[in-house]
Amino acid sequence: MTEWTIFIIIGEIVVFGIAVIKPIITLTNSITRLTTVVDRLEKSAEDRDAKNSDSHRRLWEHNKAQDDTLDDHEKRISIMERE
Repeated sequence: MTEWTIFIIIGEIVVFGIAVIKPIITLTNSITRLTTVVDRLEKSAEDRDAKNSDSHRRLWEHNKAQDDTLDDHEKRISIMERE
C-alpha cells in the first residue's frame, strides 16, 4: 500500500463518519426540541383542565344561587296569591 492509498482510506473513513454523525446530531437536536414542546403542551393541557374544572365549579355555584333565589321568589309569589 502506498501513502496515498492510506491517505485516501483515512479520508473516506472521515467522510463516512461525517456523513453518519451529522444526521445523528440533527436528529438528536430535533428530538430534544420536540420533547420540550411536548412537555410544554402537557403542562398547558393540565393548566387548562384545572382552570376548566374551576370555571365549571363557579358556574354551578352561581346556578345553585340563582335556583335558590328563584325558589324564594316563587314562595313569596305563592304567599301573595293566597292573601
